[in-house]
Amino acid sequence: MQQQQYNQLKAMFAITKGSLRSIFRSPSAVVFSIVFPMVFILVFGFIGGDGAISLDVALNKNADTSNAVYQSLKNISGLHFIKEPDSLLKEDLEKGNITAVINIKKNPNGNPAYIVELKSSEAVNPQNLSILESILKDVISTINAKFFPQTPTVAAINNKIEKIPGRIYRRIDFILPGQLGFSLLSAGVFGVAFTFFNLRQQLVLKRFFATPIRRTYIVLGEAISRVLFQMMTALIIIVFGAFAFKFTLVHGFITFLEIMLLSFIALVVFMGFGFFVSSVAKNESTIPPFANLFTLPQFLLAGTFFPISYFPKWLQFLCNLLPLTHFNNAMRNISFEGASFISCWRDVGALLIWGVIIYAVAIKVFRWE
Repeated sequence: MQQQQYNQLKAMFAITKGSLRSIFRSPSAVVFSIVFPMVFILVFGFIGGDGAISLDVALNKNADTSNAVYQSLKNISGLHFIKEPDSLLKEDLEKGNITAVINIKKNPNGNPAYIVELKSSEAVNPQNLSILESILKDVISTINAKFFPQTPTVAAINNKIEKIPGRIYRRIDFILPGQLGFSLLSAGVFGVAFTFFNLRQQLVLKRFFATPIRRTYIVLGEAISRVLFQMMTALIIIVFGAFAFKFTLVHGFITFLEIMLLSFIALVVFMGFGFFVSSVAKNESTIPPFANLFTLPQFLLAGTFFPISYFPKWLQFLCNLLPLTHFNNAMRNISFEGASFISCWRDVGALLIWGVIIYAVAIKVFRWE
């Protein structure tokens, strides 16, 4: 009787199925992959103003800065003047990140001495624009009373505010990509590290060797289960953000598919760090410290909770080297800016380079027993 050939793929999918069941039965896997990111999304989604006035504005490059109006405005703590190139300024204005661009011009007619013009966008909260107008009127009124009591007014605000088209940039459009990256990185590093360490410690991998299945299919079976679970969590996070908080998907379903592809690539790269940690850890208690060496700096420095532009220039250079930074950048460009997956080739390429490096190292140090 002819012996039937052992089916490697069937065995691999059996491992995948069993591993996937164990993931769903693990409270820590569910908490780190779904619950934590969802809690952060809820917190930042519902967060409101703290009552203090804080407006980001910019000054037109041709504005007159020798007058009392500008000198008073720049000393107001609630106004933050942004200085950046015109191209970035236009992008921030379209997103509503900047309330308005202020232009102070000398009046050729001489009365009043200056005209204040505002350039804003449809994405700006009308309330913020009204607050800015009130601040300007109060500044002009104070200057008139203090320095020019005999003149009608030193400056006037042009009632016709120029508005450029813009898309509303909500807080969730920044927070959700960061939380999705948080989830993928946590699952890729902690999930894989603990899974393979426990399989080794409990001699499960050794038992697999007693079967005809090859080592490659053992790893693939476990890896596919992790990928399937985490892609489901990515789906939940994106759909929840889109329907609950109007997370922007510029091109709808096409954007969603591109985000899922990006998430898949990032997860595979992050899993390489997990394989490395599972191999170098001597016991289970050393896994968290090793894993945090890779995850904690990225959570803090990769633009997960706030833009990396807040950091000093020297630190921004280091931030831009991190793989999670490239995921966050590509994710935000695709979801809100409408960039295609291909157009984000620099960030995707950086992720792939990280993948090649970490898997080359992980293969060298990976232990089966």
